[in-house]
Amino acid sequence: MNKPLRRIAIFCGLLILTLLLRDNWLQYVKADELRTDEKNRRVAIERYASPRGNIIVNGEPITGHTTTTKGDFKYKRTYKDGAMWAPVTGYVSQAYGATQLEAIEDGILTGNDDRLFFRNTLDMLTGKNKEGGNVVTTLNADAQKAAYEGLKKQGGKGSVVAIEPSTGKILALASFPSYDPSVFAGYSNSDAKAWQKLEKKNNPADPMLNRALREVYPPGSTFKVLTAAAALEEGLYKSADEKTDTPLPWIMPGTTTALPNDGDIPCEDATLREALRVSCNTVFGKIGADLGNDTMLEYAKKFGFTEEQFVPVRSSASVFSEDMEPSQTALSSIGQFNTATTPLQMAMVTAAIANNGTLMKPYMVDELQAPSLDTIEKTDPEKLSEPMSAENAQILQSMMETVISEGTGSNAKIDGVTVGGKTGTAQHGVDNSENPYAWFISYAKGEDGSSPVAVAVIIEDDDAVRGDISGGGLAAPIAKSVMEAVLKGR
Repeated sequence: MNKPLRRIAIFCGLLILTLLLRDNWLQYVKADELRTDEKNRRVAIERYASPRGNIIVNGEPITGHTTTTKGDFKYKRTYKDGAMWAPVTGYVSQAYGATQLEAIEDGILTGNDDRLFFRNTLDMLTGKNKEGGNVVTTLNADAQKAAYEGLKKQGGKGSVVAIEPSTGKILALASFPSYDPSVFAGYSNSDAKAWQKLEKKNNPADPMLNRALREVYPPGSTFKVLTAAAALEEGLYKSADEKTDTPLPWIMPGTTTALPNDGDIPCEDATLREALRVSCNTVFGKIGADLGNDTMLEYAKKFGFTEEQFVPVRSSASVFSEDMEPSQTALSSIGQFNTATTPLQMAMVTAAIANNGTLMKPYMVDELQAPSLDTIEKTDPEKLSEPMSAENAQILQSMMETVISEGTGSNAKIDGVTVGGKTGTAQHGVDNSENPYAWFISYAKGEDGSSPVAVAVIIEDDDAVRGDISGGGLAAPIAKSVMEAVLKGR
């Protein structure tokens, strides 16, 4: 080969080598970056080219799809009772992406999950259209409806979480106000306008906030059940009916300030049962100070505080602080100071007590299904912790049942059913300047003594008359309706 031809051959060889290197760089090194690039419409077009699988409740889909007549996307998501189920499903939008179950289980729902590879390959060979799989939830449709409609009727803002104590299955997860994900599922101008109306900057009610999982509130007197659990477990008091060592007034350690009770109630040396029934701040504040910050923090953590929960949607971590002064520990032990919790967390506390001291990991996806309805993955119940003994849990149950039968929780009574609970009215705003939050936690027992449901309800009502706000008055009736819905379906 003469010299000019050899140079041309070498040059062409270098061009081919460069092309191969560039091709491999794009296909392997840059593949994920290009695939997820927001400007790459091919991925989005492919994602909406086939029907999305469904999210299932009680064997029925609460999602669907419809065809579009304009643009590149063939299908878009639809929702049945979208506002009621939005805290569970989240949304999937051609313009705004996806959240919650729609995002976490996107691979199954679109049919792109690696576990569907064999089926997708077989379908491609047989010419069958690609389909998405299903996400089967643990939710109870009747309980969810009772929760959502109760919140809607009450007005204001609020949330409800219901859990099956023995398994950790989430039976209801409601938040109000809410939104219908269908209204911005597409890519049109009307979808954009609907989205803008829901954004917090344009809507102070913040309907897209999942209050059940992402908002933390002072728990008020509902936290006293956790303080009572710590007192029993640490042997500070050995029974529900043993008198406590609680003077009246009780001056918080390191201060000259007396911790007040709410009115003239019988709190001096009250038993744990009586203190929980009438909600004595002095008794439970002193217990927290006597046990100390480290011990109270230890029990808060055992019940799930300070850690995010994944159900599989992420829930914010609830707060119980360390390195507090004794007076701050006292206030934290009655659910004030900077103690803060999600409704999910208080449902977990209640469920652990109802389940004889064992806290199960909460979850709301029962199984993942292939398009053929074959099970791909099944969730097994998992123990998260054991914050108290069965003996002490049963003592605490008897105390909470007295709150319902003889105390502030009477609005949650259910004929022929044993119900335990605790009311709470939590301070809100600087120097308690704003309307307080109304809390109620409860569980119901079946005839066999087991508990099929534990519930936490919180109501924020800025328009209510301040004197009318109470956990027993606003939140307990909603909890009752949710418990009745679960019991009816057993």
